[in-house]
Amino acid sequence: MAKRPNHSHDQGPPPEGTIEQEFGVPIPGKVLAPELWCQTALKKLPPLGFIDIDALFGRQAPLIVDVGCGNGRYSLGSALDRREFDHLAADLLPVVIRYATRRGNQRGLTNLKFCVVDGERLVTQLLPAARVRELHCYHPQPYPGPGEGHGRMIQPFFLAEVIRVLEPEGLFVVQTDNDRYWHDIRIMAEEFFDFQHHPARWPDAPRGRSRREIYALQKGMPIYRGIGKPKAGITYEEALIRAGNLTRRGSKEKIGAVAPSAKQDSTRTPPRHCPDGP
Repeated sequence: MAKRPNHSHDQGPPPEGTIEQEFGVPIPGKVLAPELWCQTALKKLPPLGFIDIDALFGRQAPLIVDVGCGNGRYSLGSALDRREFDHLAADLLPVVIRYATRRGNQRGLTNLKFCVVDGERLVTQLLPAARVRELHCYHPQPYPGPGEGHGRMIQPFFLAEVIRVLEPEGLFVVQTDNDRYWHDIRIMAEEFFDFQHHPARWPDAPRGRSRREIYALQKGMPIYRGIGKPKAGITYEEALIRAGNLTRRGSKEKIGAVAPSAKQDSTRTPPRHCPDGP
């Protein structure tokens, strides 16, 4: 079976059967014959209101959301393995979404859509309530510098919105290689979810679910993984109250929790975690 390194858009489509790699790890799936390609780009988001998920995919199916998807590695693999689920993946950087959509198109993944939007807007403004089966967030920007914690996406009010969009038995999955961010994530997540540390590598992708995880593992960096289901009976209204309480507590204990009004402009392009590329 043909293998070749990553392609740029200027090189034209790779041949049928190509398996691409990054950091020596194959990207899920292979390039199909052009007649089997599809369109995975969601190019127009609603200016007001929520995305009509059923209309977007042309069916009713459980939804998996990948926030800050990068080049789409996790969503590509999940969409290939779980055809009965629909997948919506988003990133703020157009360049990585271009790579992601190209690969999704060439793998014929009709159960996958990519869009350019920051994760906070996707979760707080564009996803309807109780519509998401799983929400994944791999290596969100930790903003580790002094005074930068306000720029983090995972904050109490963001997690309250995760509670809003998840099904009652839905799943929240988060991962980072920053120990301080992990400390703060656990404190916050335990207020909303039955949250557990997942120390082992993911069985579906032991070499890494994301580009960043692959890079971190190869550099010998620790990886912190967590999974959680919403606390039994928690409502969106209760989650908002908990977010407010946690925000006030966070300002005293310095866990990086701030109210939404104190956050930075979400349109700012975040710095990259690992070497740029597809």
